[in-house]
Amino acid sequence: MAVSVTTKTAWKLQEITAHSSNVSSLVLGKSSGRLLATGGDDCRVNIWSVNKPNCIMSLTGHTTPIESLQINTNEELIVAGSQSGSIRVWDLEAAKILRTLLGHKANICSLDFHPFGSFVASGSLDTNIKLWDVRRKGCVFRYKGHTQAVRCLRFSPDGKWLASAADDHTVKLWDLAAGKIMFEFTGHTGPVNVVEFHPNEYLLASGSSDRTVRFWDLEKFQVVSCIEEEATPVRCVLFNPDGCCLYSGFQDSLRVYGWEPERCFDVVLVNWGKVADLSICNNQLIGVSFAQSTVSSFVVDLSRVTKSGSILHGLIRDDKPLVQPTPAGSSLRRIYDRPSTSCSKPQSRVKHNSESERRSPSSEDDRDEKESKAEIQNPEDYKEIFQPKNSISRTPPRNNEPFPAPPEDEPVTVKEAVKPSQAVDVQTPLPKQEHSDPIQRPPIASSTPVTRTEPSVIPAARNEPIGLKASDFLPTSVDSAVAINDLSVVVDLLNIVNQKASLWKLDLCTIVLPQIEKLLQSKYESYVQTGCTSLKLILQRFLPLITDILAAPPSVGVDITREERLHKCKLCYKQLKNISNIVKNKSGLSGRHGSAFRELHLLMAVLE
Repeated sequence: MAVSVTTKTAWKLQEITAHSSNVSSLVLGKSSGRLLATGGDDCRVNIWSVNKPNCIMSLTGHTTPIESLQINTNEELIVAGSQSGSIRVWDLEAAKILRTLLGHKANICSLDFHPFGSFVASGSLDTNIKLWDVRRKGCVFRYKGHTQAVRCLRFSPDGKWLASAADDHTVKLWDLAAGKIMFEFTGHTGPVNVVEFHPNEYLLASGSSDRTVRFWDLEKFQVVSCIEEEATPVRCVLFNPDGCCLYSGFQDSLRVYGWEPERCFDVVLVNWGKVADLSICNNQLIGVSFAQSTVSSFVVDLSRVTKSGSILHGLIRDDKPLVQPTPAGSSLRRIYDRPSTSCSKPQSRVKHNSESERRSPSSEDDRDEKESKAEIQNPEDYKEIFQPKNSISRTPPRNNEPFPAPPEDEPVTVKEAVKPSQAVDVQTPLPKQEHSDPIQRPPIASSTPVTRTEPSVIPAARNEPIGLKASDFLPTSVDSAVAINDLSVVVDLLNIVNQKASLWKLDLCTIVLPQIEKLLQSKYESYVQTGCTSLKLILQRFLPLITDILAAPPSVGVDITREERLHKCKLCYKQLKNISNIVKNKSGLSGRHGSAFRELHLLMAVLE
């Protein structure tokens, strides 16, 4: 049997070390397909050009890990949401912070830019959806209805609607102008991870952890079809630009779906693991995934993928031939009416909340915007990709050259004892051969990729502001944070102090312990996590000192310093006793927090 091997359908493009710590989120630009943004546990947002090894720009300002990212349609702005609930918007062309948006009380799980106006939508672990006006620094509306974390948000192509997917197994459609819910789609039996509008028709697709992809009619408000796979949870979906099919990313595979009737046109094996985002450019699908500090990008040649026609793989309902799908370009349902200009008219009638809800504190914004920076790591790549707005042409151009496929493998002939009538010519790809560099080379801060040991992402060697010592303004800053009576502010401050144990003093413990007691009882996961970390540091560093001072015999004479220290130790001991009861009650919990509380319970055994 002669087996001839042709150009690969899918291949690995590159692998980079994106952060000095674990990568927590990433997103691809949907316009050029070449822009990649990564967020990490190091609280940085790094900007990359796909298939280039060097970091273009590093954005700082967040004090907790980056949970969600989104790039706007023009690829000029990027928004990042953090674990503490804060949101920051950067202007990539100007290389500066644009806005800081505060209001959520927990992790930011999803973000999306409005296709025309200067608005951003955010979904959080606190179950709320907020619509922000980037120009006015404020929240213009809050949408309440979900009962669990909001995992994905998408604006409709005409900018009039917002779709939300959540862990409560539902998909909701919101009318932006009316400021209310239009419809709730139910049917998924697991958390809904992703939602996507059809580029032309009134059709919505959703993917869930229940391993199904559902298509919803936005005129009749009913399910069109449901495709169930024996694969892994659906992680990301993307319609083909002409709307002829839907691409769905699974663990190590890409599936191509039609919906009337439901069918699977093709399955492409791609070794991308848990794919996190998809983008299409030049008839190529780009997929990106991450593991620890590494980000990998993959390419699928869509010219070699079946997107419609009579060749159907894995029919969903039965093995009988199905009717042909509707040809691309013809529509079964209504088509979006897009505005003729890039304006924000869809939001013109949006209701506003109170002044406090609508605007973030200006002093807090000013301080955050001064501390947030855009560090250009690679000037030449930056100039190539982000030209000034008044330039005549912008590179990379909209018609980028496609990524070249790996060289064709030589034909391989397998000799077998077969009869002439049995001879066949099968086109099968051989196992993929990776041409990887045996030495892992981190991205470097250079305009050309030369052999250097200097990484482009510099690990944070400093845990205090330049020119100041953290010990000079602690615990005064903690007093101010407590006085604000907002636990999210306390969490942000503790996340900074927790990075360096030497910043902890006995004075700081007396102020922070009552706040830790509140954090441990919070319903927000990030608050509990921060509280456990701070309490563990206090117990390891100060509990032996506190118990020794309290057990020591009284001193002879008057020692003011010792008396002050004794008073602080008594205060801390009383607060720790109160907290120990909470820790004991929560030590029976399962999961990560249960393990943390059990460890704290052992450390606090001396108090019992």
